[in-house]
Amino acid sequence: MNSLFAPIVNTDQESLIQVIRDFVADRIKPIVVELDSTGRFPEEIYLELGKMGMLGINIASEDGGAGGSCLDYCLVMEELSSGYASVADQVGLIELVGSLISKFGTSEQKIKYLPGLFSGKIKCAYGLTESNAGSDLGSLKTSATRDIDGNWILNGEKIYIHNAPVADFVMVLAKTDPNKGKRGGMTMFLVDIDQAGVARAYKEKKMGQNASPVGGFIFTNVKLTEKSVLGGEGNGFSAVLQGLEKGRVGIASLANGISKSAIDSATSHAKSREQFGQVIGQFQGVAFSLAEMVADYSAAVALTYSAARKIDSNLESGPASSIAKLVSSENAVRITSSAVQILGGAGYIRGVEVERLYRDARITTIYEGTSEVQKIVISRGLLS
Repeated sequence: MNSLFAPIVNTDQESLIQVIRDFVADRIKPIVVELDSTGRFPEEIYLELGKMGMLGINIASEDGGAGGSCLDYCLVMEELSSGYASVADQVGLIELVGSLISKFGTSEQKIKYLPGLFSGKIKCAYGLTESNAGSDLGSLKTSATRDIDGNWILNGEKIYIHNAPVADFVMVLAKTDPNKGKRGGMTMFLVDIDQAGVARAYKEKKMGQNASPVGGFIFTNVKLTEKSVLGGEGNGFSAVLQGLEKGRVGIASLANGISKSAIDSATSHAKSREQFGQVIGQFQGVAFSLAEMVADYSAAVALTYSAARKIDSNLESGPASSIAKLVSSENAVRITSSAVQILGGAGYIRGVEVERLYRDARITTIYEGTSEVQKIVISRGLLS
């Protein structure tokens, strides 16, 4: 994108952006069409990112992370997503799961999971959603009860879980005390996929972000010891809440990366496509559309960076993160739609970048909290 619209960052962050930008150009963009058409999980990309120290960006170095800021994480997410959102989606999942293990895990859990996670050698999943529990986690049915030996017995099913078809372990939220509500009645478990009673249910076919696999898990009398409990019994829901702010600015950054690529593609087309004796960018309808796209993108980036800086400063960031996620995701859908319109018929053809970006953008208004959930968080912050 034209440097006139580039956000202001420091010298180290400029270098970080350039490193990721070069990686995207050399390693991601050449295989995007293949990944989108086949849905292949590009394990080699994550192994390379692990060697570069780009997994676990905003996680303490003593736990194996890169020790960077939340803003650094946002910069990496946006640049990766400008290459392919599925890759950024995977990096965001590693950041979320890694953050929770870093914050709540025992020394034994950290040693077992974090080195492999940050090297790209171990694949994780985050098991929250069920058929009747998505935005409303209080309605989940997956449960864990004690047996006579004091072990936990896990039963239930999770759906629409990122990485379920390829994960080595899954972080599972389950009800452990039906007499308590969300706060106190839910516990998080770290469950290895090769344990008896764990089954992968299916692999979904999605509209977009096709190389980011989604599927389900079925847990049937899975025996777990206390070593599998993350953060203590009854603290599962509070742990989920503590991961939301960074998760939402991460998805905001992913959406902004999609928007940036859509603007670049539409601008290039507007400068080269001729109709009625001139390039179409000279027509006011097209020029104004591009201007609106850039304005929407710039506003979304400013809101995202502001929320990230609040997180880095340990300030209240819930509403700010929700604003960033709401604006960035909704703008990404609008911007990619405008890009398709500018390309005309070409924008509707499979294999053309903006067609994929349009499909990839749509989920950003849904996962990590729907746009409607973000409005609830924002309005509560306003009215409380």
